[in-house]
Amino acid sequence: MSRWSKEKSNQWYEQHNWLVGCNYLPSNAINQLEMFQQETFDVELNKKELTWAKQLGFNSVRVYLHDLLWSDSKGFSERLNIFLDICETLEIKPLLVLFDDCHRPYPKLGKQPKPVYGIHNSGWKQSPGVAIVNGVFEEKLKHPEINRLKRFVQEILTNFGDDKRILMWDIYNEPGQFGNGDKSLTLLDLAWQWADEVRPSQPLTSCLDGSVGDEIIKLNASKSDIISFHTYEGEKLQGTINKLKVYERPLICTEYMAREFGSTFEFSLPIFKENRIGCYNWGLVAGKSQTHFGWSTILDLHKMKEQGKFVEDEDEIPEPNIWFHDILRKDGTAYNNREVDFIKKITARKE
Repeated sequence: MSRWSKEKSNQWYEQHNWLVGCNYLPSNAINQLEMFQQETFDVELNKKELTWAKQLGFNSVRVYLHDLLWSDSKGFSERLNIFLDICETLEIKPLLVLFDDCHRPYPKLGKQPKPVYGIHNSGWKQSPGVAIVNGVFEEKLKHPEINRLKRFVQEILTNFGDDKRILMWDIYNEPGQFGNGDKSLTLLDLAWQWADEVRPSQPLTSCLDGSVGDEIIKLNASKSDIISFHTYEGEKLQGTINKLKVYERPLICTEYMAREFGSTFEFSLPIFKENRIGCYNWGLVAGKSQTHFGWSTILDLHKMKEQGKFVEDEDEIPEPNIWFHDILRKDGTAYNNREVDFIKKITARKE
């Protein structure tokens, strides 16, 4: 089936209140695998932290899945259903992400790595990872992982494609990032083909700004029902919005908020509200992912690993003076009370 028309996309968007939320990873998980694997999936923690999101006025969350989780499709589906039920109870609609080119390139199932002390996203895993992305680029449909990846995309979109608890699907997060470049175009193109063959009832997207490579961005622009983008620099936000309005489709910023770059809640949320653009900041509760530390710490990753500076106990996770992402501590207290008051106030305003 073909892409949604502009009219259908805009009609769908008008049915929703202003979409505002966060990219959600529970504080006990270092990555998307640890979030959903049976041994570490924590129902009560998800309930507690998503309740805090609800109290902020958030009505949606963006959540990353992982292709490796589909090796136990029955068990993973059961846990995803539990998560979706929690969200539904709180009137929160998730946007679910399938593939991702960001951060650590070699994902594995099982016990996940410990956080590296004070390092931003030290254990986040790409999906499916650089080795497969490059292999698909070189071997196309002959690559041995193609059938598995196709099953993941098509089976999950089939099984959950009419699920009213789900807002929409993000086919591929930031294709081309972390050195993958144009090699990601092959898998991205296949992912769009696989998704189009199923055509779930929810809309599909993959970001423009945030992806890397002209052909990748062009493909996402031509396929996305809803135009999504990332902006972590406050000064670029309005200009990006103005540029993307040319598509005459709803706009959703699926990643923003980096305090040191001027992308704060106080700056960004009024712009999103005025332009009626859905928005998802990165992070809710500061935890094992340590995204309250800035991107600059990634440069220290190998040095810290060599020195054996891993977090042995979650209580050892440090706190920077100025947080990069995230809003709350693990006990629910705010990094900045004025900031939380502002979020609650602006999300409470009537349309």
